[in-house]
Amino acid sequence: MNPLLLDKPFEKWQLGNVPTYRMEQLRHWIFEQGCFEWEEMTNLPKSFKQELSTHWDLCPMEILRSQGSTDTTRKFLWKLRDGQLIESVLIPATTGTKGIRSSRLTLCVSTQVGCAIGCKFCASGLDGLKRNLTTGEIVGQVLLARNQANRRIDNLVFMGMGEPLANLPALLPALDQILSEKGLGIGARHLTLSTSGLAPKILELAKYPAQIRLAISLHGGDDQTRQKIMPINERYPLNTLLESCERFIAERKKMITLEYILIEGVNDDLKQAELLASHARRLNAKINLIPYNRVDGLSWKRPSLEQIRAFHQKVEQGNPPRVTLRMEKGHDIDAACGQLRLRENKTQKTS
Repeated sequence: MNPLLLDKPFEKWQLGNVPTYRMEQLRHWIFEQGCFEWEEMTNLPKSFKQELSTHWDLCPMEILRSQGSTDTTRKFLWKLRDGQLIESVLIPATTGTKGIRSSRLTLCVSTQVGCAIGCKFCASGLDGLKRNLTTGEIVGQVLLARNQANRRIDNLVFMGMGEPLANLPALLPALDQILSEKGLGIGARHLTLSTSGLAPKILELAKYPAQIRLAISLHGGDDQTRQKIMPINERYPLNTLLESCERFIAERKKMITLEYILIEGVNDDLKQAELLASHARRLNAKINLIPYNRVDGLSWKRPSLEQIRAFHQKVEQGNPPRVTLRMEKGHDIDAACGQLRLRENKTQKTS
């Protein structure tokens, strides 16, 4: 297997004595045209294309399956070069102010094959962690999903399979490519990284120069509740996590988001709502409330609509800076990360 060209930023590609204008042509084909076939790069000399194909792989993955349609949430199952499977989810949204409406696309990106964190409600870690994704495999999801959508992707959320902050050595160079005008040219404020609570890595991320957004998967207002569903809380208890968030905010001067998945009978009582609002006030953080998305093989359920509304109301009464109730898109296509991969793996094992 050849090295993957996208594993390094364009500025660090080492292709021998290639003229600058040829390198720019190559960059244009990959990052602007989304071309992953050497032979389709029509203005490159045949000898150059042969040299590239001999020493470099360009396409990090192939699409194995797609669920959803072009105007709704779409889930992609990708097959990597070594046969491992990962998922990405493309989420459309219509926004607008002052009578002007626009359609925006958000891509939920994976950073690992599986996950080692072991959150009890999540499909991504049911089969354990297989490996980290490479830089090129992270960037490749964006490029190939853009090809599938046939249009620009506006926002990236690193909330797919895996714990993003557990793979910073590959993720940060991927962010460099995504942010660079020589790469995908997506602005930092359109990128959000989510973490289950790796406190030391939050502090490491605070040193990254671009003003990317941070989201914390909280899912519990106290240690006892959070630990039922998030084993990471044993290593980094809630106060340790909140202190690292305070230091991140002080360093970056930027609001963070507290993500809170509502699970029936686990973390949806109104006392948790009060605690959540208190944590948000402490951090001056936004809150995203997300009713649970069903996962095959797990017994967790989303609360009743009545309980969801009561929880939402109780949080609002606690006067956090901002709270949003986000009824998840893609419930009908099993958009909770990891499900499509698990189903495909089971099919392969029984065939």
